[in-house]
Amino acid sequence: MPDTIRNRSSLDADLPRGVTDPLLWRAAYDVAAAHRPDGSGRCESLLCDGQAAPCDALTAAHRAMELAGDRHAERAERAEPGIWRTEQRRRAA
Repeated sequence: MPDTIRNRSSLDADLPRGVTDPLLWRAAYDVAAAHRPDGSGRCESLLCDGQAAPCDALTAAHRAMELAGDRHAERAERAEPGIWRTEQRRRAA
């Protein structure tokens, strides 16, 4: 598969400190990214058919991300997908 094809947002995400199972964390990250709520508070995924957020898949993804790493990691490290890179940039500045 060419390197130019990227359809998984976890490929661009940095692993939080304390992650002991990167494969589980990245899979859960991708699920969480696909099930983010829209502006009206409903899940964006077609699989959830407009279910109120957080949907079951998003809840399970957050739990899996927690289980994939150190439970005592900083809360900012376990934030919503898309926030990790922003938080890391803020800390680096």
